[in-house]
Amino acid sequence: MSAGEPPAALPGARLLFSLDPGVSYLNHGSFGAVPVGVQRAQQRLRDEVDANPMAFYAGEGLMDRVVHTRRHLASFLGADPDGSALVANTTTGVSLVLNSVRLESADEVLLTDHGYGSVFFAARRQCRRAGATARTVALPLGASSAEVVSRVRAALRPGKTKLLIVDQIASATAACLPVREIVAAAHEHDIPVLVDAAHVPGHIPVDVAAIGADFWVGNLHKWAFAPRGTALLSVAPPWRRRMEPLVVSWEQEQGYPLAVEYQGTIDYTPWLAAPAGLFTLRTLGWEAVRAHNAALAAYGQRVLGEALGVTDLPHPGHPEVAMRIVPLPSGLATTAPEAYALRTLIAEKLAAETQVNAWGGRGLLRLSAQVYNRAEEYDRLAERLPQLLHESKRQ
Repeated sequence: MSAGEPPAALPGARLLFSLDPGVSYLNHGSFGAVPVGVQRAQQRLRDEVDANPMAFYAGEGLMDRVVHTRRHLASFLGADPDGSALVANTTTGVSLVLNSVRLESADEVLLTDHGYGSVFFAARRQCRRAGATARTVALPLGASSAEVVSRVRAALRPGKTKLLIVDQIASATAACLPVREIVAAAHEHDIPVLVDAAHVPGHIPVDVAAIGADFWVGNLHKWAFAPRGTALLSVAPPWRRRMEPLVVSWEQEQGYPLAVEYQGTIDYTPWLAAPAGLFTLRTLGWEAVRAHNAALAAYGQRVLGEALGVTDLPHPGHPEVAMRIVPLPSGLATTAPEAYALRTLIAEKLAAETQVNAWGGRGLLRLSAQVYNRAEEYDRLAERLPQLLHESKRQ
């Protein structure tokens, strides 16, 4: 494949999904897409629940199955199974950590401006309750790893910064940050670090233990083909006894992780079906999937950039990241409501699902690539989007 050409489609991959064929689904990063085989595995589990709810929930085997699943998923991510807990999503994991750190009035939580919106909300709420402060460090788009680490290190306030939250792959900007180096810099001052890895599992290779973060949490329902509602929180040994579940239930006396995982009559079927997602990924060939997706995302970014006259296209900073950003013309989608309105307009008028974010005073179009996508979907969007944006700007 020469430079600039899209990758060849993986044979049969598109047939594994039940996505609407009339929509170009170029936004895998937001909610993922569950393969049909995984949907069926989860449905069999739902059927089991409804055949005898008492046996499923009150029998002796439920938590054994959860623990077995957790060990399988943790092993895939290079995380310690005994220090990991299954949770509904990364947002839940972040709130669990903030709830357990126990902020005081003189403390602060430090975040970067690449962070996810709900994480900001959670940090600010917890800080407000404790009388603490939430502060943000700015990281320029396209900054080198050395500059990112330098800026974060300079923003740390030893003795005051109680927690640093940093993304491994940022949602709004698709930037892949050097989390291992950032963790090391924070630990020089004994500052704990929470890594928001919502987009990492199944997307790029990861060794959670090697990162060395105090807390790491990632979704498996995005790039690892698990049913929605599946994420893994990994906690370093010094913090495990301090983890407090957001809801107290019958495994409270067992402590972390069971106290976090057991939540009465929640739906456990997404977790128990998650290994089927990893099976699908491995059947396709994970290396082939990563290479295909990264190349296709880069192709989509290039053709959209050319169509919109954008020459400075940000690289995510990792060769296998399958999300790319195309900065929009000045004045478009500069606020969150405007970004939402534009994303909706693209979906309604062009039958294409994308993500539009307002970041740093500019609108960013985010494209994802997955094995069910084809180059012609990006070509078609590139052909039609400029006129839509022109009309939108005139209104």
